[in-house]
Amino acid sequence: MKECRPYFFDDDGTIPNNPSLPLLVYPGVLESAEGDPGAVKRLLGRHKWKGAWVNGIYSYPHYHSTAHEVLVVTGGSAEVQFGGTQGEQMQLGAGDAVVIPAGVGHCRISSSPGFQVVGAYPEGQSWDLCTGRSGERSRILKNIRSVPLPERDPLSGEREPLLRYWE
Repeated sequence: MKECRPYFFDDDGTIPNNPSLPLLVYPGVLESAEGDPGAVKRLLGRHKWKGAWVNGIYSYPHYHSTAHEVLVVTGGSAEVQFGGTQGEQMQLGAGDAVVIPAGVGHCRISSSPGFQVVGAYPEGQSWDLCTGRSGERSRILKNIRSVPLPERDPLSGEREPLLRYWE
């Protein structure tokens, strides 16, 4: 399996990000993913990442305080900003994957025609949708700290490389 790259983001006052878990980018990890979201959904399911869906990425900053998330690009490409408005903009294309820890903001800046991702969450985790609105912060910080680590990496099905960075 190809390596992944970790990225840490600070709390920006609106998007909390995650104080201890890095976002992990897996460039070109599933070159066979292009055009086959069904195969990606089955792979993630075998590795205990459930609730898989096929769509795009919201075009506004958001995050999940109750679940980690994996996104696998199966079509087109997109410029995605992670970590809030002061975070990192990254170009993602078919075969790239990103594992987003609870609390880390993400937002699609632009995309090509046909941009598509498969997303999923670790088994037993249910996602919420947070955008940094006033009033949500008091509950979400506790939520983020309480989200358990997944049992295994969504792409390799093993503990590595995800848990090497997250434990």
